[in-house]
Parts: sequence; structure tokens; C-alpha cells
Amino acid sequence: MLAATILAGGVGGSGGAGTAVPAHATVTPAAPAANHVNVKVPANERITLPNGLRLILVPRHDIPLVAFNLLLRGGALLDPPGHDGTAALAADLLTHGAGSRDAFAFADAVEGAGGNLDAAARAEFIQVQGQFLAHDSRLMLELLADAVLRPRFDADEFDKLRERRIEEIKAARDSQPQALLGNYGRALLFAGHPYADAVSGSEASLARLTRADVTRFYAAQSGADRAILVVAGDFDPAQVRRDVGALFGAWPRASTPLAPLPAPARVHGRRLLLVDSPGSAQTYIWMANVGVSRHYDLRPALAVANLALGGSFGSLLNRELRQKAGLTYDASSRFTRGLVAGEFAISTFTQTDKSAQALQLALTTLAGFKHDGLDAAAIDSARNYLLGQYPLAFETPFDWAVALGDLDFYDLPESYIGQFGSALVATDAASIRQVIDGAFPSPDDLDIVLIGDAAKIRASLEKFGPITTMPLSAPEFVPH
Repeated sequence: MLAATILAGGVGGSGGAGTAVPAHATVTPAAPAANHVNVKVPANERITLPNGLRLILVPRHDIPLVAFNLLLRGGALLDPPGHDGTAALAADLLTHGAGSRDAFAFADAVEGAGGNLDAAARAEFIQVQGQFLAHDSRLMLELLADAVLRPRFDADEFDKLRERRIEEIKAARDSQPQALLGNYGRALLFAGHPYADAVSGSEASLARLTRADVTRFYAAQSGADRAILVVAGDFDPAQVRRDVGALFGAWPRASTPLAPLPAPARVHGRRLLLVDSPGSAQTYIWMANVGVSRHYDLRPALAVANLALGGSFGSLLNRELRQKAGLTYDASSRFTRGLVAGEFAISTFTQTDKSAQALQLALTTLAGFKHDGLDAAAIDSARNYLLGQYPLAFETPFDWAVALGDLDFYDLPESYIGQFGSALVATDAASIRQVIDGAFPSPDDLDIVLIGDAAKIRASLEKFGPITTMPLSAPEFVPH
């Protein structure tokens, strides 16, 4: 859902990690009254265990399900230099054998209870989450404790998962290169900053990883004082407090404190990275600069402005590149917002012989947006669509487990969710103008990545800025 994307730090569009907004997003319903647009945050209890683990309990008895969301601070940002993908492999392995159960027995215990339990690495944390029937809440916590505290990191499972990740990257190069655009783009834009590294790793970095690297990484980076555990749904709070204390109370603190994450600097001027894919019938385009962080003060205005630019089927970018020019099936924009500013990115694709035309039109559309801003009708349309969609992200216990974990991780108040509707209603043209001026980059200040047939398109791209070329077949995302 679009609302979930906004909450999770992306103010997204219909491409990349954003969420598509259907064509009827351009319809402008009457704006609801401010007192009917806010989301009611459910009652919750916050506890810090003696070892530092943060426990958030959200009892809701409407359906017999219990969901959990555990965030372990650090994530892929802590991957050792040259070893991108370490956190991602560690997260994969948490559910492939833990405690007394090997990979098969662990999966059988989860599936036999009709539950789900998954783990993944993000840039800033490792996340373990899932959902079980209410009467299996104790089993759920036992499996979670095994996964997080006692992962087996079996050698065979390590080899299998590492090879699978390498093969997935190779397959993307062959059939879905647009899935890799962000990896190339962030490596260029954030060079020298932890955000530059691919969370999932590269073929070269994964090939270098050993099981010892992963076990050493997890032992050093995991700890109760880095963990946030949210339990939401149909449970007895007193019982879950006791269970969590018994199962997680002996988890030691991390051996070292987390270093602060530096803020990345915006780029000035343009530079292009052309990733050569000989014989490609299409060119995939990504253009970006550093945007804003999760704590950006004008989030409602940011959501409205980005929805209008590239966050819906009827957005400016789609209107210009798809509907008028017929250059693409999709053009979108999104902000990725974390502990510090992530990227603002525009992405699209086009046929090879239209590459320069599509790039120029995307830049022209961004320039017009920066110069002209949004009129009242565009503001009302985007705002009212957001008002209708936002509450839909907060309907289930799992939704609230994710949402409250997110608030705690980023140290955000409950009003960040609860009062977002009122803030949208109060958003005016002046705040949107401020956002367009400050958060969105100039079309003259962008890092641009294109994946396409260099022999056919390079000459037409030279007018846009200096070009570095690298082969799509290279096992890294950084040119050498």
C-alpha cells in the first residue's frame, strides 16, 4: 500500500520499490473533515528489559492471531568493507536451522503451526517478523528466540543460500536488469558512504564470503540492547511479558556500541554511468540525488508533492513520458528516507533508439516541476487520494507490529501516524513550494545511471554530462 510505503520511509511511485497508484488517483473527491482523517493508534505498553531489549505489546482481541516484528539495529550498514551481503546472508540463515532444529525441522515447526516466520536484512537493521495463531504464541516466541539467539549457521545451508543469491543476481542481469538499477545508482551517488553498498551483495563480494565471516559478523553485531520486539494481536500481556523475559532475558548486550551514521552530501553537477548491455532492446534509466531523512519536518507536503510528480499513474512524469510522448509504460519518482537522507530517484525505461529523448523529457519535466510547482487542483487531488489510502495500512495486528517497530526504531512519536491525516489537511501551497525548492534536486544536479546498449546510445548521451562506462557482466556494481 502507498501508506505503508510512506510510513516505511519511501514516498514512492509506481516503479522501483514504490507502490503503484491506480489511474483513478487523478479523481478529486471532496476532502474529509480533519477530525475524520486521523488514524487511532491502539493502546500499547512499552517495556525495557534489564539487558536493554525494547518490548512493545499491542493487545487486540478482534481476531485470533498474534504477529511479531523484531528489529536488530545495524543491518547491512555494518557489512565489512568488500564483504557486501554479509548481513543479508546472516539474516537468511537465521531461519534455516536454529536451536535444536535443523533447517527442515525449523521450517516444519513453523508451517506445522500454520504460521510464518521470515528474516531479512535492510540497510539499517535486520528484521525478523511473522504471524501465528493466538494459541501458538508461546511456540512463536520460542522459535523466534531460537532464530535470533541460537542460529546454527550450518555450512551446507550457508553454501546453498550464498549460491542462490549469486544466481539471483546473474539471472537479473540476464532478464531483469532494471532490478539492479538502484545498486548501480547508490554505488555512484553514495560513494564512500555506507548507503553505497548493495544490501544483497554483489557476485564478487558474495563469492568472497565464508561461513566464518557470517558467524563472526552476527556474534559481534547482535545484542539485546540493539533489539526492538513488537508483539501485536490476541494475547495475554502478562503472559507474553513473562515468556519474553524467560526466553530473551539472558541475551547479552552487543559487544560494541553502534557508531553514528554520517549524513551524505548532495552531488553537484551531472555525471552518467552507462552500464553496457549489448543487444538490449531497451534502456533503463535512474537519476537521483540525496534527498531527506525520516525526520524531515514537512513529510505531508513531501508526500503530496511526490505523488503529483511521480507517485501515481496520472503523475506529471507518467503524463509527459507515457501518455503524451509514448516513450514508456511507466515513469516514477520516490524518496527513500532513513536515519539520514537517502536518495530521491526518478526511474523509467524506453526503447533503445529513444534513450536520449526519454532522458531529456524526464529532465525537462523535473525542471518544469521545480519552476512551476503545483496548482491548487493538483494539490487537492494528491492530498485527497492520500487521505483515502493512508488508513488502509493500519488494519491488522501485523500492520501495527511493523508500524510501531518503525516508530521506535526511528524515535518518532505516535502522532507521526495518528496525526498524519490532520497534517495532510493542513498542508498548503506554501509548504509544498518549500518542499519542491528544498527536497527535490535540480535537474542540473543528478547522478544518472543507464543500462542499455552502449554502442547504440553512448553518442546521444554525451550532451548530458561526462560518461563512465562499465559492462553489465562485471561482478561488481562499481566501475573499475
